[in-house]
Amino acid sequence: MTEGAQRRAAGAWAWPEERQREEPGTGELIQRATDQLSELVRAEIRLGMAEVKDKGKRAGVGAGLLGGAGLVAAYGVAAVLVAVVAALSLVLPLWAAALIVGAVLLLVALGLGLRGRKEVTEAVPPTPERAVASTRRDINEIKERAHR
Repeated sequence: MTEGAQRRAAGAWAWPEERQREEPGTGELIQRATDQLSELVRAEIRLGMAEVKDKGKRAGVGAGLLGGAGLVAAYGVAAVLVAVVAALSLVLPLWAAALIVGAVLLLVALGLGLRGRKEVTEAVPPTPERAVASTRRDINEIKERAHR
């Protein structure tokens, strides 16, 4: 065992050149900071991609609901037209039933349309708000630590 190693084991001071080998140098610290910053940027990009993907799914669901609302509305219009035809051809019972069915279908279409519109408006614009906020916090933290 060297003299410096014996002193370190005993808790005594070490030679300055031995201390230098134990502590990371400026270059190594800069390299670590660069690596950590690169990983942080990659993590923020992954978060942003996941957020945009989620919003895209919501927009797809909203568009599907709007399509469903359009289809049900078309059936409602057809039922109302059948009611009008029935009203003209017969007296009461047939057209009254068709009118009630048509009104119910139109109410269903209204509900689907309102839900679809809500889904689409929540998904647009597809900006990753959480990732942007997280990145801003990280930048502010780095700025604060750099000024210390």
